[in-house]
Amino acid sequence: MKSSGPAQWAGSVLARGLAALLVLAALGGCGVVGVKPWQRDLMAKPEMQLDAAPMDSAIDDHIYFSKEASSGGRGFGGGGCGCN
Repeated sequence: MKSSGPAQWAGSVLARGLAALLVLAALGGCGVVGVKPWQRDLMAKPEMQLDAAPMDSAIDDHIYFSKEASSGGRGFGGGGCGCN
């Protein structure tokens, strides 16, 4: 039979405390990451934009503008016709 003495209890508490400390350290380390002011020029390059094909997007925007008679008609429902 296993004995559940003070040494086993202390080892269990130590293991749980260490696990909690590792989780807190991992979560706390995520908040430190960020873009520095001198790195923002690299992030503003055209290659870093979410739009992979800006010419295609410009053509699509022009088509939506022409059909809906309103500017920016692709981000929300409805358009220049008055229907939702």
